[in-house]
Amino acid sequence: MQELLLEKGDRMAEEVMTETESSNFSVLEWICKAKNMALEAYKSKPISHWILLLLSSLGMLVAFPASSLLSRVYFANGGTSKWIISWAAVVGWPIPAFILFPTYIFNKTRPTPMNLCLFLSYVFLGFLSAADNLMYAYAYAYLPASTAALLASSSLAFSALFGFWIVNNKLNVSVINSIVIITAAMTIIALDSDSDRYPYVTNSQYIWGFVWDILGSALHGLIFALSEWVFIKFLGRRSFHVVLEQQVMVSFFAFVFTTIGVIVNNDFRGMAAEAKTFKGGETAYNLVIIWSVITFQLGVLGATAILFLASTVMAGVLNAVRVPITAIAAVIFMNDPMSGLKILSLVITFWGFASYIYGTSSGTLPKQCVFAAAAVRTMNSGRFPSVLGR
Repeated sequence: MQELLLEKGDRMAEEVMTETESSNFSVLEWICKAKNMALEAYKSKPISHWILLLLSSLGMLVAFPASSLLSRVYFANGGTSKWIISWAAVVGWPIPAFILFPTYIFNKTRPTPMNLCLFLSYVFLGFLSAADNLMYAYAYAYLPASTAALLASSSLAFSALFGFWIVNNKLNVSVINSIVIITAAMTIIALDSDSDRYPYVTNSQYIWGFVWDILGSALHGLIFALSEWVFIKFLGRRSFHVVLEQQVMVSFFAFVFTTIGVIVNNDFRGMAAEAKTFKGGETAYNLVIIWSVITFQLGVLGATAILFLASTVMAGVLNAVRVPITAIAAVIFMNDPMSGLKILSLVITFWGFASYIYGTSSGTLPKQCVFAAAAVRTMNSGRFPSVLGR
């Protein structure tokens, strides 16, 4: 009987070690793949490419968080118009246009031929973008910047779902896992609503801010999927000037729709009165609006360049890093409340982003990676504890 128990115990130990070795094998494969891809990519591009990529990355990691914080600064210091802060996000549409026009001259390219279907798709995407900006404006009016940024990260999950339904993007286990994880992070924030609600924000306003942020994230994911569908259906090619053309056209129509909303709501007339009551005076008010315009467009240009210079995976990585940067900056510069549950939500959100990136970057590996992983398996078979982990 004792010998039988010992035999079963040995079998269980061997099974556990086999599972551990398999996990170590896959992790090392992924690490080797990332290392080799990075080295090959670095050698294949000139130094100017990497300088531009660095500047574009800084555009995403600095400009987008700054734009989010400025939206919160606007509302925290006396700003009340959701239409005005939405308008500030799109009024800078000529900035990418000024960068687009020289590409036709220096790269000797021609504008993409416009047809009715492409024109209508730009109009529709512009309308959705205007609605998306307005939803986020309501969110930042009632929520702390750190909370709004964490909730907005759910757009990744919606992008994956809409991409699956609209353009038949694949959903593997890691991507589905990321959707579940990010949803759990949003639930934690909802359960922690009492700890970060501003005293002047009612419970009803906080709930609506939460709802508008989630709806804005869902619409953001839909816009990404539809933009990809437009490329596949009408453009059929990806280049920097084509991506920039789409951004300029969509931003222009978003500007048109938002301007109509501002005029109907009589918010242009109210800007002068709002500036007088703004904390810091008219100068501070104008600076907030101007820098909101500049930072948002710099972030857009950075994201556009990342998609062209690198990949959607790198854009996803930077988007993941942008969330904690925004949250931490909001705590440092705006004294946002940061409870234990919100920190847990931040960690889980980052985990969800990592799972998504791992799932979208999986593929075949160089032979040397397989050999290295096999060597580690051999060492681990000698019952040494593994130093690798997720």
